[in-house]
Amino acid sequence: MSQTVLECRPGCGACCIAPSISSPIPGMPDGKPAGVRCIQLLEDNRCAIFGRPERPAVCGGLQPSPEMCGASQGEALAWLTRLEQATHPGA
Repeated sequence: MSQTVLECRPGCGACCIAPSISSPIPGMPDGKPAGVRCIQLLEDNRCAIFGRPERPAVCGGLQPSPEMCGASQGEALAWLTRLEQATHPGA
C-alpha cells in the first residue's frame, strides 16, 4: 500500500507557531514557547532556515499529514495546539 505524501500548505506556518520548541533556534537561543511565532518564519509563512543544519531536528521530524494539517491553517493550528497541550508535562 503506498502512502500519500502531503506537501505543506502555502502560507500556513501553523507548525512554526503552535508547538513549543525547547532546542535553540537561530535568533531564539532558548527555543520558543507554544503559540509564539518562530523568528525564522518569514512573512509568507515559509521557514528561513528550511533544509539548513541550524534548523532544529524537531522541526525536520514534523511531517505534514492530512490529520495534522486539516483543510485550513486554522484547523492545523487547532490540531497542533491540542497536541501541544496533551503532551505538555503535567498535562
